[in-house]
Amino acid sequence: MNSENVANHIINWLKGYANNAGVKGFVVGVSGGIDSAVTSTLCAKTGLPLVCVEMPIHQDPSQVSRAEEHIKNLKSKFDNVSSVKTDLTESFEVFQKAMSKTEDHALKDLTLANTRARLRMTSLYYVAGINESLVAGTGNKVEDFGVGFYTKYGDGGVDVSPIADLVKSEVFALGAYLEVPGVIQNAAPTDGLFGDSRSDEDQLGASYDELEVAMKQQEDGISLDDLDGREKEVYVIYSKLNNNNQHKMIPIPVCEISEDLKQ
Repeated sequence: MNSENVANHIINWLKGYANNAGVKGFVVGVSGGIDSAVTSTLCAKTGLPLVCVEMPIHQDPSQVSRAEEHIKNLKSKFDNVSSVKTDLTESFEVFQKAMSKTEDHALKDLTLANTRARLRMTSLYYVAGINESLVAGTGNKVEDFGVGFYTKYGDGGVDVSPIADLVKSEVFALGAYLEVPGVIQNAAPTDGLFGDSRSDEDQLGASYDELEVAMKQQEDGISLDDLDGREKEVYVIYSKLNNNNQHKMIPIPVCEISEDLKQ
């Protein structure tokens, strides 16, 4: 991939979109991961105002330190970058206490993880509103259109998706070109929604490199019968996630009512 060409294209696309929308700039939630680091750097390079937002909720200290290092690095390079840190831990705890209880701990943990993402989305839109800016999403192609590894109306609730046509390996390549801090480039990808150090691979059952291969295989029409071993195992994982998460990837179904029924 020609990272310079891709970066310049995204930067120009972001500037054009913001100008056409009549907004001042962008807001990005910075987590300490490669996707948010690349997205925020691209937004910073537009020259338009960028607000980087940290939103810890019982966050793993290593994620917090990576996010802080990245924001500090951006501020040292770009005069148009500012930041806000909003600790949502207390808000999350209040919400959790107000909701009904369940004995299904696994389901509760997953639901609360999604709640964290939705609290963050609400916070990003508040910051965007008072700064007359757009929320820039940080999802990549494998997450957004392959396995659906994001929260509907959480990190999936954005105004623009600058890196959603790039697979994870391409995002890492862009991160290297943009000189994202090495500690972020070398960190295992994680959504940080469970308050621990579990990685995306732990949750998905396969690495992004493996999922990229499976995504390409499905696009090329390769069937399960054509594969064996680990490739076959990952293809099954990818296909199941892709099928189960189609509700995130397609438009909201609308029950259409014919004029005949209305009469």
